[in-house]
Amino acid sequence: MVRLNRIYTKAGDGGDTRLVGGQKVRKHSLRIEAFGTIDETSSCIGLARTALLAPGAPTGADALAAVLRRVQNELFNLGSDLATLPADRHPKQPLIEARHVSTLEAEIDDWNGSLPELRSFVLPGGGWVAAYLHLARTVCRRAERLIVRLAEAEEIGPQVLPYVNRLSDALFVMSRHAARLYGEPEPLWEPEKT
Repeated sequence: MVRLNRIYTKAGDGGDTRLVGGQKVRKHSLRIEAFGTIDETSSCIGLARTALLAPGAPTGADALAAVLRRVQNELFNLGSDLATLPADRHPKQPLIEARHVSTLEAEIDDWNGSLPELRSFVLPGGGWVAAYLHLARTVCRRAERLIVRLAEAEEIGPQVLPYVNRLSDALFVMSRHAARLYGEPEPLWEPEKT
């Protein structure tokens, strides 16, 4: 059970923070940057989910919102994994597993199968929800780059990178799905119009 009785502790005022195992690290350490960017990804997803739950949302918006809620929980588990050195993991600590990656893959295949074929790159846009999902995708890609650097220096969970890689793909397909749900045109890259 998590209890957050005090929100501020003043312990980080000097630029240090602690990992789940108690190790003191600088707030700009690669591990902190990685799970902080996962938190940013979840915040962007929260924007999309909130927009999906707004009054007047189209049929199917609640199903996509439910997937995004699940993903936010998975990202919290992933952040917890990154905030804990492997030697300090608790046996019951929730971690990202291969089943989470497989679920994203199945959802990508399902949504993508119903979308029109792309003949150009999609520009971020396509309505508010799609644009928020594009924002989440780009932040997720930044998290992935940080996690790759972290994995080169320290041990991380074996499914962390596959999950984040698949999630960015899923967010792209979700953005296209959302544009379609809302009847918004997808802006496509038109290099001749530069």
